[in-house]
Amino acid sequence: MDHHLFKSPGHDHGRCVKTAMNRAEQVCQRSGSRLTTLRRRVLELLWQNHAPLSAYELLELLVRDGRKAQPPTIYRSLEFLLECGLIHRVESLNAYIGCDQPQKEHETGFFICESCGYVAELSDSSINLSISKNAELLGFRVHKPTIEISGLCKFCTEDNDEH
Repeated sequence: MDHHLFKSPGHDHGRCVKTAMNRAEQVCQRSGSRLTTLRRRVLELLWQNHAPLSAYELLELLVRDGRKAQPPTIYRSLEFLLECGLIHRVESLNAYIGCDQPQKEHETGFFICESCGYVAELSDSSINLSISKNAELLGFRVHKPTIEISGLCKFCTEDNDEH
């Protein structure tokens, strides 16, 4: 079981961005893909915070940067980053978040904090095995097993307990 924990208040996102960009370079180099300036910036924006961002939120941030990006270019960048395994799509939020393990193929689940908006990634082979076994019993073919669970992270729970 692999939990990518909620980041504490005061967490150094700069280190996350740097690590993510190094991993992205390695992934693209191995696959022969090109991490263009726009793709790089979209990935940096997704890693600057551990809250997922929608395509339009990314577009707004890029415009603030002084870039002349349009929705189709954002979607193409997001599609590239998804295909490379550098990001995940959080379906229930129609948003995207950086992947901690782009070098490793894995099924993903998310714990989504309803208060702060942060998302923690969960990769648990026993959950995926259970889904596969149940699908087989039902004669169901799973295409994309993604689990999204809403609640409160430990930091928001602690904040609520103090009041």
